[in-house]
Amino acid sequence: MSNPASPPSAPLASPKGAALPLLVVLFASFIDLVDATIVVVAAPAIEASTGASRAQLQWVVAAYTLALGAGLITGGRLGDSYGRKRIFLLGLAAFAVTSALCALAGTPEALIGFRAAQGLAAGIMVPQVFGIIRGSFAPEQRAKAFGAYGAVQGLASVAGPLLGGLLVIANLFGMEWRSIFWINVPICVIAFIIGIRVLPESRSDRRSAFDIIGAVLAAAGIVLLLLPLIQSTSWGWEAPSWALLGAAVVVLAVFVLYERRLLARGGDPVFDPTLIKSRSFSAGLIASVLFFSGIGSLFLMLSVYLQDGAGRTALETGLTILPYAIGSLITSGIGVAFAARAGRLLLVAGSLVVALSYVALWAAVNTGEDPGYWPLAGGLFLGGLGLGLVVPILVNVILAGVPGQHAGAAGGVLSTVNQIGGAVGIATLTTAFFAAVSSGSGRGLDVYGPALGGVLLVSAVLYVVAGLAMCLLPRTAPQHG
Repeated sequence: MSNPASPPSAPLASPKGAALPLLVVLFASFIDLVDATIVVVAAPAIEASTGASRAQLQWVVAAYTLALGAGLITGGRLGDSYGRKRIFLLGLAAFAVTSALCALAGTPEALIGFRAAQGLAAGIMVPQVFGIIRGSFAPEQRAKAFGAYGAVQGLASVAGPLLGGLLVIANLFGMEWRSIFWINVPICVIAFIIGIRVLPESRSDRRSAFDIIGAVLAAAGIVLLLLPLIQSTSWGWEAPSWALLGAAVVVLAVFVLYERRLLARGGDPVFDPTLIKSRSFSAGLIASVLFFSGIGSLFLMLSVYLQDGAGRTALETGLTILPYAIGSLITSGIGVAFAARAGRLLLVAGSLVVALSYVALWAAVNTGEDPGYWPLAGGLFLGGLGLGLVVPILVNVILAGVPGQHAGAAGGVLSTVNQIGGAVGIATLTTAFFAAVSSGSGRGLDVYGPALGGVLLVSAVLYVVAGLAMCLLPRTAPQHG
């Protein structure tokens, strides 16, 4: 239904005039993704300061990602209805406030709660990025803008651990790990002030009732699924854990059935179940979950391995991870440049390169001895090369096989699945790592090395499967957004 109150779309700016709005939204996207990973290097410091358990440390990471994933669909709908600039700035302000609350948290429980609130704020802010880019750039310029967005995603995923290490070791004003959250506040304030002046306003011409029941069912199903996985180290696999998993299956099945009936009645579900009928889209969902599950979990496990096992500082840990960022920067431009010619080939190659990097890292750590800097740096650099080929173009290649009228809904689902993939990886792979460490007889590399090595081999297999799933995607990405 048309919305007569919607303002007319602003004329598209020239590429030069759109550069500042692009920088604002990319900067916000960068700090969102950095905050998803920045705590991994600070995890030992948080553990020592607050007395957090290993399961609580996992929740500090996973709560943000899970809340972000749960909020993306709602955030996208709010932007469509009330204006993307308005909702983006609201999310940005909320992100600043919740970052300050995280910095002030005195207990692990409070930090987990504030991290969830921070993730919800990001879930309101992040979905507006695509709409603002579309409203700022002419179609022939959007491909480059979305390519820049993908490159920022790849960079942010590995910049977080390095920045976290620098801030923890610097111990600014005696704040220790709390500085990783305080730094967001002035950044958000600056972006907010600039955004008020330069961001264009846009909204959808079509208004529809929000599918609150579908959103609640989806969020409840995801929480029921992840809770026993994340808490398995503390709870074990007793009857309550299996009951929660069974409840998750039931709730998610009810969610799918409800969405089908809502669509049949002419409603607008948060998830269009007809998208699953697309072979390329279904394969893309599988590939996305597998690919993103390994990134956040790798850096959390590697941080604990290097600091608790090898006795390295937070800064040394960040510098060890730095080659990953360098590798992704080298190949991200290649991925964007050739996506319109060989997008699928680049995705498959990138996923297999990441799998090979995990094998290289396994060879470095599985001996139970300190591998030194270069064996780890070499494996991480190889992983960064693979990441740069995949992340900047994955969403565009998947959406190339989706009908145009479903592209918006499909994009929201993919963004949500990417976040859920990260949470699932932390819940499963990291839990397996901590369980292996806990079952060992010591606290040195003879325990941490094999524990990490076993999970790395499993992750390598997952990336091979992700590469196989990518073989079903469209051959190329569209040239225009």
